Amino acid sequence: MRKVQIGLVNPGDKLAKPIFQDNGSVLLGEGVELSERFINRLQSLGIDFLFIEDGKTEDLIPEETISDETRRQAADAIYKTMNSFKDFSPMKGRAIVPDLGRTFRNVFGAIMTDLSTRPNVLVNLTSIHTTDAYLFQHTVNVAVLAGVLGIAKGYNRNQLEELGIGALMYDIGMSKVPQELLKKPGPLTKEERSIVENHTKDGFDILRKYHDISIVSAHCALQHHERYNGSGYPRGLQKDEIHMYAQIVAIADVYDALTSPRPHRKRYTSAEAIEFLFAAGNTYFDFDLIKLFCRHISIYPVSTTLLLSSGQTAVVAVNSELALHRPRVRIIREADGSDPAQPYDLELKDELHLMIVKEL
Repeated sequence: MRKVQIGLVNPGDKLAKPIFQDNGSVLLGEGVELSERFINRLQSLGIDFLFIEDGKTEDLIPEETISDETRRQAADAIYKTMNSFKDFSPMKGRAIVPDLGRTFRNVFGAIMTDLSTRPNVLVNLTSIHTTDAYLFQHTVNVAVLAGVLGIAKGYNRNQLEELGIGALMYDIGMSKVPQELLKKPGPLTKEERSIVENHTKDGFDILRKYHDISIVSAHCALQHHERYNGSGYPRGLQKDEIHMYAQIVAIADVYDALTSPRPHRKRYTSAEAIEFLFAAGNTYFDFDLIKLFCRHISIYPVSTTLLLSSGQTAVVAVNSELALHRPRVRIIREADGSDPAQPYDLELKDELHLMIVKEL
C-alpha cells in the first residue's frame, strides 16, 4: 500500500486502510473503490491523505502501533464518556459516570497488551479519521505515545496504569468547551481563549471526584498545558514543579496535534514535528524527555511517499531504529517521470548523496 495526499488520489483507487468516525466505528472500510464523489466527500470531512492499494508496494504494510479493534474500543469509551459530561452541570461530590477508573484501566490495559507484542517500540500512528473524530482519536494517540514513553522510562505496572489513565482522561475538561470554539477556523479572542484554557481545571475537578482514579492521574488534566519555562497555564509552573506524568502527556499531546490536520492549519510531517520538539527543549519541555520520546517515533512511516533530491519518487519500505532519518525506500518513479521496469529498493543510510526533499 501507499500513503498519498488526497489531491493525488484518482477515482478507481482502492482504500488500503479504513477511515474512522468519532466513536471509533468504520466510515469506509479497506478495499472500497473510491469514486469522485467519495473523494470529494472525504475532503469535506477534513481528510487530507489516504492509504491506497498499489501493485508496486503491495507488500509494504505499515505496522500500526495498536490494532484497529483496540483503537475502536478506546475511541468508543472516550466518545461515550465525553458525551456523558458534555451537558452536565457538576454537583459537589457527585461522580457522573460510574466505574470511570475501571473502564479506562481496561482500555489502557488493552493498549499495553498490544504494545507488549511488538518486538520494538517504534511508534507508527497511521489511522485516518474525520475532523469530527479528532478529539477522540487524538486522545487515543496521546495514550499510546505516553505508554511508549512510560515503558522507555522503565515505569512499573502501577506507574504505567496511573500514566495511562491520566493520558486517556487528560482532556476530559474539553467536554465543557462549546463546540463552536473547538471548530473555529480562525484565531480565538481573549475571552474565547480563557474559556478554552479553563478545561484544565474543569478536567481536574471532574477526575478528583473519582476514588478509583489516582490524584496524580488527575494532574495530567490540570498540568498538561504547563511549560518547562513557566510560560504555561493554569498556574505557570516550572521544571520539576510539573508532575512527570503531565510532562509526558504534554509532549505526546503537542506531537500528535502537530501531525494532525486542524481547521486553521495543515498537518506537520513527523520530521517537522520532531524538529519543533527539539527546538522546544528546556523551553517548553524537558530536553532529556524529548530525546527519549523522539528515539521511539517513526519519522517516515512505512508506505510514506517521498521525493528524493535526485528527483526520484520513493515509498518508505523499512525503518531502522539505528537510522530513523534514513529508511530503506522503494523507487517507484525515476527522475524523468518514467516507471522503472521493476521497482527496486535503496538503503538511504548507504546512499549518502541522496536526501529526502519532502513527503508527497
